[in-house]
Amino acid sequence: MGQSTDALLVYGYHLGGGDGWELEGLGEYGELPALPWLGDEDDRDFQDAAERRLLAELAGFTETWEDGQEGYFSREREAKAQLGVEIETHCSGSYPMYLLIAKGITAYRGDVQPIDFAYLAAEVQQKDADAKLRAALDALGVTPKQETPSWLLCSFWGI
Repeated sequence: MGQSTDALLVYGYHLGGGDGWELEGLGEYGELPALPWLGDEDDRDFQDAAERRLLAELAGFTETWEDGQEGYFSREREAKAQLGVEIETHCSGSYPMYLLIAKGITAYRGDVQPIDFAYLAAEVQQKDADAKLRAALDALGVTPKQETPSWLLCSFWGI
């Protein structure tokens, strides 16, 4: 078993995480505001809950996986592709921080990724990434401190 130490280049918003959310409207102690789609503090899985909310609100996908539901995973994959955004984690596998992204590139430890910024800029513009990110923020009911989406370089350390 190895340790991953990866670099991520993403286009979107940094949302923060348990040790410091990067959102407006936090509570007195930096806690998330009450979000109807997020479970109580003892039963939180931010990434899973946010993805379920985005799938329901933006793609109309409300199915849940249960034994015997043939074709569930292909329907879920199709719905995720419709979103044009995803919740990604960075920082650490044990203490994740969250990103809402429209494009992501990972350079795994020991790997080199050439970056063509002109191509990437054209791609996110063609896919109307800013509008999809804005719709996702509206669906989640959160406002990042970051005013506009941008290219973010992040690290991930985990197993």
